[in-house]
Amino acid sequence: MNIAFNINRLGMEGLGATLSSLIRHCSDSSRLVLHFLCSDLTAIEKKDIEQLAAVNEFSGSIHFIDFDAKKQFGHLRSLHGDWTAYGRLLIPQSIPAEKVLYLDTDLVVLLDVLELETFDQARFPLAAALAGDARFSRDADFYIHTLGFAPEVQVFNSGVLLFNVKDWQDQALDQKCETYAQAHASRFLSADQTLLNAVTAGKFAQLPERYNCRWSPMDGSIKEPGNAIYHFIGSPKPWDLFGKKIHAGYPYWAAYNPVFWAKKYNQISIDKLYRTWQIKKSIIRAMMK
Repeated sequence: MNIAFNINRLGMEGLGATLSSLIRHCSDSSRLVLHFLCSDLTAIEKKDIEQLAAVNEFSGSIHFIDFDAKKQFGHLRSLHGDWTAYGRLLIPQSIPAEKVLYLDTDLVVLLDVLELETFDQARFPLAAALAGDARFSRDADFYIHTLGFAPEVQVFNSGVLLFNVKDWQDQALDQKCETYAQAHASRFLSADQTLLNAVTAGKFAQLPERYNCRWSPMDGSIKEPGNAIYHFIGSPKPWDLFGKKIHAGYPYWAAYNPVFWAKKYNQISIDKLYRTWQIKKSIIRAMMK
């Protein structure tokens, strides 16, 4: 099974728990092929990813694919000054496989991903967990008033995506993404998620909800979490400054984050302080709640 991640240096903070939990709950990791789309990662950081897999007794294979997020996607609206999220658009053209499971690095994976090998995706190029109607999304104005979506058109969260590469290519969605990007570069409030929902226009296979259980800092604890993928949406994340005090998911994330990883990637840094400044309003709102 081919699995893709899309990361930069800041994304390494969450990767420790995401990759560890994925491997530990996989019934046969030798059947996994991990692909890392890397924006500005050093050779040392790639070695750290290999070590992370090794300490979790991973027996599959690992491949790294380099790209320059700002150079390739800098003409589009950024997410907190970062364009890395758009890197997942490169999956269909970069990974030679029939199907690819994409995973964000702000997840804990408490199920066996090999279950998805038998998921019936029909002829849909993407499968994802339902996020609700377009009218209730952050991008409602763009979807409804610019693109002409009906308010009840369903949209998805892009943290967990199952790509059917052949159908994606058959429907020329790379070209469609480029056309939309040129026409609406400044309108993607949710970065790649907005663009992917725009080009699929509600036509996607729905993954069961347990494959993307969203957990925000505004939510409380979840009773007996298990057999699901938990997605730390919003800010702060459990590993952000103040995340330990604010986010109820911190203990579940920390349980899968190796000590060596935490010492290297979860310490205070210039990038982390910059992110804290960028999300300060979200931190204040969560603290007040």
